[in-house]
Amino acid sequence: MLGDYLRARRELVQPDSVGLPVGGVRRVAGLRREEVAMLAGISSDYYLRLEQGRDRNPSIQVLEALARVLRLDQAATDYLLGLATPRPRHRRRRPRRETVPVSIRQLLDVVGLPAFVEGRYFDVLAANSLARALSPNLQEGQNRLCAVFLDPAEQALYRDWEQATARMVAGFRESVGTDTDDPRFVQLVGELSLSSERFRQLWARHDVQVREGMPALIRHPQVGDLTVSREKLAIGGTEGQLLVIYHAQPGTSSAEKLGLLASLVSPAATVAGEPAPGVHR
Repeated sequence: MLGDYLRARRELVQPDSVGLPVGGVRRVAGLRREEVAMLAGISSDYYLRLEQGRDRNPSIQVLEALARVLRLDQAATDYLLGLATPRPRHRRRRPRRETVPVSIRQLLDVVGLPAFVEGRYFDVLAANSLARALSPNLQEGQNRLCAVFLDPAEQALYRDWEQATARMVAGFRESVGTDTDDPRFVQLVGELSLSSERFRQLWARHDVQVREGMPALIRHPQVGDLTVSREKLAIGGTEGQLLVIYHAQPGTSSAEKLGLLASLVSPAATVAGEPAPGVHR
């Protein structure tokens, strides 16, 4: 895995971005192995051994030097360090069922905004009616990766589908970390790799990104285009569960459309303190 990661990231770094001349014919994408080694201050032979998996225990100093050359941010650097950390051997355990705390389920019912709980493998573990109104795939038992890559109706919701899928795959890699022998991980990556060319391309890049909130551009079939904020809040006492909440800036057309969506779910529903159309204070 360490060698695969180094190779994938090396191929994404352009020579001019690290101060190397671009002239001449280059037969490889990104940097050559010897260029990475030179910039990191290690021998070409040693770097070759790392990429080929013949040396799996480089020092932290070497890894941090490689991270600088490969232009890795903190999340990607942490992932690189994790790949090189020996893991204790243990019997493969059956995957534990992800359980949503009762208090979080109660919160979903009263929060008044589209919200759901996302598990470590991007499974939807719980969701409220407003989330399901935003997307039918935001319901318990669905997987966010499978929906976004394999369901055309889900893909149509994303006005920025290319960027959204790139962020999602990078977040999935960060969430799973080095537990790549987990049966759930193997099943998901296998299914998506066979069924989606887009997923295969993104997975081969080895991008890593912290799962965090950011704007979401949605094209909803009933209420039209929305620009909403998507917050991702870690749920204490769980292994990687996030509470995901959508909200819009008050007074905007997107806030009005969320209110309309709420009224379609329940005539008396409100979103973020905005009355649904036809409901007066």
